[in-house]
Amino acid sequence: LAALQILPHVFTRPGELRQATWTEIDFDAAVWTIPAGRMKMRRLHHVPLSAQVLDMLEKTKAISGTGKGYIFPSVRSLTRPISNNTLNAAMRRMGFANDEVTSHGFRATASSLLNEARDRQGKPLWSSDAIERALAHGDSDKIRGVYNRSVYWAERVAMAQWWSDYLDRLRAG
Repeated sequence: LAALQILPHVFTRPGELRQATWTEIDFDAAVWTIPAGRMKMRRLHHVPLSAQVLDMLEKTKAISGTGKGYIFPSVRSLTRPISNNTLNAAMRRMGFANDEVTSHGFRATASSLLNEARDRQGKPLWSSDAIERALAHGDSDKIRGVYNRSVYWAERVAMAQWWSDYLDRLRAG
């Protein structure tokens, strides 16, 4: 299931991924723009896409057809996305129990590992602000949230590629 392969790389909420449409993907700019109406915080959200994700999307496009409509359409209707349970059901079929892994849990994993990532001198690789913005979280400090409108884009682009490379290294052992 392509959605389950892509989800750990982009660490969006599962519903945001399953409802993604081809018109939201800009292959040239390597960005996925999620409309505000589909976001929990009701704010437009941009997701930088790593080379690996772009490759997976290209392969998915070749399978799913025209490049219009949902990226992950339901098997029952091309006019509907895969269901809420599709990703978790796929993990259950792989042998994972509910208390071991969920599709939403990829977000916590990404957040934890990105916050723990350090360079050789022990300095954090990524700012917590960039990680929180990548997760589409609002600022818990309401005043700071009003004034800090930075999207940390350059850092998030580098972080997205580093994260996909890291996942590849984990898979390779």
